[in-house]
Amino acid sequence: MHMDRRGALALAAGSLVLPAMGYSAEPAWPRQVLKFVNPNVAGGTSDILGRMVGIPLAKALGQPVIVDNRPGGNGNVGAALVAQATDGHTVMVSDIPSLAISETLYQDLPYKLDRDLQAVAMLAYSPHVFAVTADLQAHDLQGLVALSKKRRVNIALPFLGTPNHLGALELAQRVGLSCQFVPYKGGAQALADTVGGTADLVVTSVLPAIPLLQARKLRAVGISGRARSPLLPQVRTIAEQGAPGFETGSWQGVTAPRRMAETAVDRLQVELLKIARSADFARRLTELGAEAAPQDRREMAAFIKQESAR
Repeated sequence: MHMDRRGALALAAGSLVLPAMGYSAEPAWPRQVLKFVNPNVAGGTSDILGRMVGIPLAKALGQPVIVDNRPGGNGNVGAALVAQATDGHTVMVSDIPSLAISETLYQDLPYKLDRDLQAVAMLAYSPHVFAVTADLQAHDLQGLVALSKKRRVNIALPFLGTPNHLGALELAQRVGLSCQFVPYKGGAQALADTVGGTADLVVTSVLPAIPLLQARKLRAVGISGRARSPLLPQVRTIAEQGAPGFETGSWQGVTAPRRMAETAVDRLQVELLKIARSADFARRLTELGAEAAPQDRREMAAFIKQESAR
């Protein structure tokens, strides 16, 4: 895909995406810059996705779109900021299962999901790779379970309560894996310690795992999607290895303050779904080891309810 200089600079600089020139009639909404709050660290999936969506969204809305990284509290700092926003132009792009489970893990949140936030649109899904340190005597899921009967397997995770953690927990329960979860402050350190042998297994996104797998510093024992990843076609799914129907991962979507005007939420939903259903968006996600997973606000709200009940 050819990207003009302005589009390339906007994506590289990241924070500011400018609208198309020549927009003549300003709509009732938006009236100002639209802010995408990313409640996780810069450079992660939500940050990248927000910037990918920001360029075409700014053109469609006729206003700049910025990504504001507000990490902390396993995503709760950014979520609270959005829940309490009153400007009508602040929304959040984040992992939806993590958002759904937060009220179970944290009892003193300054917001309530069903009272203070609302679904706008689901955008993307990315599976997790289950990868072991290169010299571990386990080459597939069955080997990992067999090893865990001799000793507990240490699983490196970027924080607790993340999709990585929930996916690993569900897998352990499904197949009888004896394990211990080791939380880190980010995915990079979890990967590094697994490469170094401090941890046995890491649950990570596809893209950061690929160079380590290619260098044989890690070995993939399975992938959590319903189908094999085009980027790792040789890696079998967990479902293929004795856990039928197993599918976990990161579902990325946009939520807004409950008090945001209905007309604004509807407009934002329409434009986001146009982007999420485009061939260009799907192609770019595939390059990142993810896939488009568009859902409208009602479908996404049902998904959040389902995840909260799990």
